[in-house]
Amino acid sequence: MKITFCCTDTKSEPWLKGLAAALPGADISVWQAGAPQADYAVVWAPPQQFLDEQPDLKALFNIGAGVDALLKLRLPPTAAVVRLDDAGMAVQMAEYVCHAVIRHFREFDAYDESMHAGQWAYRKPRLRTDFAVGVTGLGVLGTRVARALAQFEFPVNGWSRSPKALGGVRCYSGAEGFNDFLAASRVLVNLLPLTPETQDILNQGTLSRLQSGGYVINVARGAHLVDDDLIALLASGHLAGATLDVFRTEPLPAGHPFWQHPKITVTPHTSARTLRDETIAQIAGKIAALQRGEAVAGIVNPDRGY
Repeated sequence: MKITFCCTDTKSEPWLKGLAAALPGADISVWQAGAPQADYAVVWAPPQQFLDEQPDLKALFNIGAGVDALLKLRLPPTAAVVRLDDAGMAVQMAEYVCHAVIRHFREFDAYDESMHAGQWAYRKPRLRTDFAVGVTGLGVLGTRVARALAQFEFPVNGWSRSPKALGGVRCYSGAEGFNDFLAASRVLVNLLPLTPETQDILNQGTLSRLQSGGYVINVARGAHLVDDDLIALLASGHLAGATLDVFRTEPLPAGHPFWQHPKITVTPHTSARTLRDETIAQIAGKIAALQRGEAVAGIVNPDRGY
């Protein structure tokens, strides 16, 4: 069994060492142009040349949660694309989103301003019932986030493409349920996969349907959000603020209006980072299962984009 590693901007040595320990006997190497055909590939942002030179791959294992960039490439015809189910990302995402929601709800930015001004100032407590949180995308990450928010007794709404049922979460589904979901939510957390159908989904029309004083948390992909529409809704007062971890261009360019906007918190695509040991264990387990002829979770449907 031959495995090739082709991950842009990633140190290969720890990955190769970990994969070799998890899959003894496998031939594991870093891809170089002209390398022999492999059975499986572990990838992140591979060049098209790599995919063209590996036409008989059985499966591509993506080391990040999102596969949208990979699906834009011309893939080997028989290769399954396998995404990570979790690998330590879900708890990180739940931490990040809960922190962002609570920071906004408890008005900690305003307390920071008071502290820097040397003011001992209380703010009137707000009611959780007035801050329904809507989570778009109820996959592994979205489900963990929704359940974590429910532990803090926020009303939690969830929206997904197909119907789902989660305890403590009011679930909506399909195009017919999307507007009702938005109207029932004051805080919006975006965890959708990026597909042609979801690109630019956070726009003037959709964000205007959030309850007045709404708040946006985008931890999925920058191309979901129409930047100018967010800024306009913040200026109008319909939205109170946003926490953004992902952007159309990364790193976020110098001079972008998000950097200095007083109502926007920016973080550098760090809401849920790949944890190497957990990811290696998951990929190795799936490769071993495929070798035994068993089905594995996380196989991407290219038509859906996830």
